[in-house]
This record gives sequence, structure tokens and C-alpha cells, in this order.
Amino acid sequence: MSYAGRERPVPELDRTPPYLQVVHELRRRIVDGELKDGDRLPSVRQIAEDWGIAQATAMKALAALRADGLAQSVTGVGTVVRSRRNLHRSAADRLERAVTTGKIYPDNEYAKILAAELTVPPTWVADLFELGEGVAAIRRHRVTYNEDGPVSASTSWFTPDLATTVPALLETERIPGGTPNAIEAATGRRGVAAEEATAAMRATEQQSEELGVQVGDPVSVGRNIYFDSEGGIVEVGESVAPEGRWKVHRHSS
Repeated sequence: MSYAGRERPVPELDRTPPYLQVVHELRRRIVDGELKDGDRLPSVRQIAEDWGIAQATAMKALAALRADGLAQSVTGVGTVVRSRRNLHRSAADRLERAVTTGKIYPDNEYAKILAAELTVPPTWVADLFELGEGVAAIRRHRVTYNEDGPVSASTSWFTPDLATTVPALLETERIPGGTPNAIEAATGRRGVAAEEATAAMRATEQQSEELGVQVGDPVSVGRNIYFDSEGGIVEVGESVAPEGRWKVHRHSS
């Protein structure tokens, strides 16, 4: 579906440079799946009219999306979304989708749950959950795919008490609405914020097999924490994506 077929209020401009505001808004729509791979982005003229900016500024915004690998010029069509090979959705993005839409993945992505078990977590996870030495936690490990193949591999960790209250966490089936909504339904605890740290590393043997890269290839690793309204930790996770995938972070006040 083309951009022209969507009706959406245009945000007011603030002190951020106008072209960056356009870039951030269009990136957000791509991350959220509102604009899918192959969808037509607004034209230079349309952007200029909608945001009240010069056409040269609008051209700069589309050029930035092309430079990021999220868009491509197509003769006779215009600028279209090209995100399948270059976009990696962050933990904050997936949390927001889960709590606002009931869906973690856009239509062109899906996940395979490879493990769902009680096992002793790594030290950094145990410390965050304040678990004693040797105490097991719930581990869910998955690989996310799109039409081209693996997008990312990720592991989510949960406190062991949820094995009783949310037994679906220990099943290798996708949970309708995602784990945040399942935990909220069972406990009343709602994930409202996410903190994420990222680092560049080298692919391990397991990551090589799951992502289709070579051992030692560069990968982007993110560690995330989901918090509830009381500041308690709902979920701790780690995700790995091949090099060349952009992760978009959004901040709200």
C-alpha cells in the first residue's frame, strides 16, 4: 500500500532541524510496520507541503533514508521502502508494539522459538534479577526471520516465579500478543519502559549457525531490560543482528 493511501496527522515541527524531523517520523513508520518494504514514500512535493518546508529540505530527508539503506529510488515510481535487509527493531520498538497493538512483529517478520526452559542464567542476568547462585530462571530463545532469511537471534529471561503464573513461557510456541501482554494479564505488571545497551562483537559459532554469517563476522549485540511502572524488572534480554542492520532508537518525554 502506498503512502498516498494513508491518512495520518503530521506532527508539528520543533527545534530539531526540519529535515531530521521528517527523517525521524518516516523511520518511525518504517520501524512500526506502517510503511512496509516496497511501499512508496511521500514525494518531495508532498513532504514539503505536509511539513511546510522547502523542497530542498524534503529532498535532503529522503536522501538520508536512502543513505541509511531504508529507502531506494525506483524509476517511474519514486522513493520506496527497502528495509528487509537493513532494519533491526530494538527492544523498545518491540515492547511498544506489544503493548499498543498486541503484536510484536510486523507482517513480514516471524519468529521461531528454539528453546523455552528453566536454566541457570549468566551472571549479569542473575544480578539484575537478584537471584542466588545456581538459581534457575526462565529462558526463551528465538530467531526472527523475514522473507530474506534471519534478521536477529534473541534470548529473553524471566524470574522463576513466572513458571507458575505464566506457564506458556516454558512452551516453544509463540505467545499471542507477545510475552509482555501475557505477563500483564497474569500478574498485572505492565512493561512501560525499556533500557538498552549495544556493542559491536564477533559472531560466535552458535550465532553463525542461526544468522547465516561466518564465525568471527561483526555482529551488533544489544542487552535490554523491560521495566514496569514501579521500576521493577519484567524481562531481561539479549539480541544479536548481523552487521549492516540499522537499529532505530526512539525517545519520548
